[in-house]
Amino acid sequence: MKTEIKMPKLGESLTEGTVLKWWKKVGDSVKKDETLLEIATDKVDSEIPSPADGILVEILAKENETVAVGQIIAYIETDHSASLLSPEKSLSKKEKTEKLKKAKDEKAFSIHPAVKLSQPVVEKKQEKNRFYSPLVMNIARKESISMSELEKIPGSGAGNRVSKKDILNYLQSKSGKPSAVISSSGKEKGIEFIPMDHVRKQIAMHMRQSLETSAHVYSVSECDMTGVMNLINTHREQFMNQEGFKLTITPFVLYAVARALKDFPMVNSSIEGENIIQKKDINLGIAVAASRGLIVPVIHNAEEKNFTGIARALNEIVIKARENKLTLKDIEGSTFTITNYGIFGNIIGLPIIHQPNVAILGIGAIKKRPVVLEHPGGDSIGIRSMTLISMSYDHRLVDGELGGKFMRQVVEYLENFKEKIL
Repeated sequence: MKTEIKMPKLGESLTEGTVLKWWKKVGDSVKKDETLLEIATDKVDSEIPSPADGILVEILAKENETVAVGQIIAYIETDHSASLLSPEKSLSKKEKTEKLKKAKDEKAFSIHPAVKLSQPVVEKKQEKNRFYSPLVMNIARKESISMSELEKIPGSGAGNRVSKKDILNYLQSKSGKPSAVISSSGKEKGIEFIPMDHVRKQIAMHMRQSLETSAHVYSVSECDMTGVMNLINTHREQFMNQEGFKLTITPFVLYAVARALKDFPMVNSSIEGENIIQKKDINLGIAVAASRGLIVPVIHNAEEKNFTGIARALNEIVIKARENKLTLKDIEGSTFTITNYGIFGNIIGLPIIHQPNVAILGIGAIKKRPVVLEHPGGDSIGIRSMTLISMSYDHRLVDGELGGKFMRQVVEYLENFKEKIL
């Protein structure tokens, strides 16, 4: 009996996955729970185990192919006796491979007949609610393809979905020559074309999607971090001895943000259609520059943690991110995001909102500089450790007043930090 292997749904918001690597090939035996393949989503990579003992008899999704959730990607024959008695067992390995290839080619032809580029594309009936990926939409915009024209392009993906290859073939059939959006895989004088890996493609797609989704507005506040820096310098050695990791400014920022979100819960929300979804839990996403690209692991229920608890959770999640050991739970459910571009010496940045959050806060580098200090008896000039805090927020929900008050509260908590460190 053949068992279907389908693209699994690894998260509520996931609609597709990309096959990174097949650990087994056609004809290999596989045991239940043994790794069958590795897939990548826009959130995390996962090894997929076999659901049963058997023999991998057919692979429908090739490596680097993106497949919709629920689509069949392979078959396992679990009836060992049928496999042993199968006439295919008497064929050579080469004959079985050729036979399987021929059958797959015939199946592909019967489902998606090839369209010759010299022939006009046959118009199809317009399909409502047809999904188009951001990449396909971007190509359509660049090539001035209208929605009505796009709806007529035959799709080879699941549910007649139009892939990059489909739209490029369509453009080539119109012009009789390759489209300008097709990048060369070779080298030209002084230029090298480097294909994006899966992670970089996903980052590019999400950044573009966020800009198209949210009405980005930006604000910047100045913050005196002298008190925080004094606490770090005072407790640095004792903290390292007790906790086993360095005390940095990031947990101070996370703690201040968590408190400010309790004061202004509307910033801890998301938008779905015409509804505002206000979150009760405060789950802080932390932008981390890992070896494979930017990722945003999450500290869940930050409102329930004291300063030391947040520092421990931050250290743990950053280590997992940099060692590529994050699970899906570690990266889902953020309600607000923080990024620290100051670690690279940048004094200010305007980050893109991490969807579906409505705001992201960034911390710049801390610099000592002369500042006017106000006193009842008169002003003076002192050397203070100053930073600039920026916030990008979705103007569909967060107005300037709410955004400004929230940032002011974060600054207030940082400038007057009175929590217990150890």
